[in-house]
Amino acid sequence: MEIEILYDDPQITLCLKSPGIDSETGMPALLRERLGGEHYCVHRLDKQVGGVMVYARTKQAAAALSAAIAAGRMKKGYLALAQGVPEEKKGSMRDLLYHDAARNKSYVVTRRRRGVKEALLDYELLETREIEGRPLSALRIRLHTGRSHQIRVQFASRGMPLVGDGRYGSEFRGLPLALWSESLRFPHPADGREMICSAPPPDRFPWTEFSLHNH
Repeated sequence: MEIEILYDDPQITLCLKSPGIDSETGMPALLRERLGGEHYCVHRLDKQVGGVMVYARTKQAAAALSAAIAAGRMKKGYLALAQGVPEEKKGSMRDLLYHDAARNKSYVVTRRRRGVKEALLDYELLETREIEGRPLSALRIRLHTGRSHQIRVQFASRGMPLVGDGRYGSEFRGLPLALWSESLRFPHPADGREMICSAPPPDRFPWTEFSLHNH
């Protein structure tokens, strides 16, 4: 399977993950085959989600990137297509999430208990289009926490499931999950310089119904 390398040096590799590849096992194997050497996974994307990822090429780089993530210094930006229209054009979502590992599904809950974690994101409405008789919203999302299925369940819990996300109630089940890792910003593990990387979503329906490449 062909993968796109966006940047590579002795410490890190920035690449595009295609939907359908496991970020923790599949991608490191593909990168090893393509570039040689080890590649360590420091953050993950759901298997159905594609977009920008960074992999460490040494254990020291992996430790530095993990520390940057823990300190909130890795900024992650996503694009999503959701059913419906949010009440506010810009806003935040803060929830308590519980991930059921056996079912591989997350739930918004009301009380803190074991396994429950806080989830926070900011969103901005970019545009709305009517497709197949339903309003769909293109959203830019900034994650402040990295919980399992976070974006998917936070929007679905507000009656706005992501297009193609049958697990969380989408009516567009025959389409791929419309969630894309658009951008990463983080300090380089070797010298701390700011790395900024972004890539537009796939050139296919329903992304092509929106002018996202121009935002």
